[in-house]
Amino acid sequence: MKDILSEIIAHKQTEIELQKQTVSPEQLQEQAGVIIRENAAHRRSMKQALAASSTGIISEFKRRSPSKGWINEAAQAEEIPASYEAAGAAALSILTDEKFFGGTLRDIRTARPLVRIPILRKDFIINEYQLLQACIVGADAVLLIAACLSPEQCSTLTTNSGWRYCSKSTALRNSPI
Repeated sequence: MKDILSEIIAHKQTEIELQKQTVSPEQLQEQAGVIIRENAAHRRSMKQALAASSTGIISEFKRRSPSKGWINEAAQAEEIPASYEAAGAAALSILTDEKFFGGTLRDIRTARPLVRIPILRKDFIINEYQLLQACIVGADAVLLIAACLSPEQCSTLTTNSGWRYCSKSTALRNSPI
């Protein structure tokens, strides 16, 4: 892993542990179970959306990046994702890392009722806890960055987790940031 990726993953591990102190994994699993039962028919397949699209475009909602700094600090999840859909995007990628990218899970929760296309949670997913969070806020897919996961983690996150009940899509990328 590159230095910035190592720094992000170390921060992400700490962040998840703090989140677990507020909402236990068991509580999160229970919430996800309710969401799955109530919304299973409403999940969107990213694969199907891309295949059916004339553009194949996945538009990204991102406020900042570690290398470029702030791109648009005032970007609103109430406006931009819907405008991407209106412009022909087949799917959305929404950054949810707060410290390094200025995003939050709230961005997905805000955009979800405003768009009909699939939403991918783009973050540094290293734990099933994050998959449950993605499910609860309405993400249809998640991005797994293989460069920051062991083969065992990749396997666990793609096959043995609650996410498989929550979504029709998981993206796996083999390159850092």
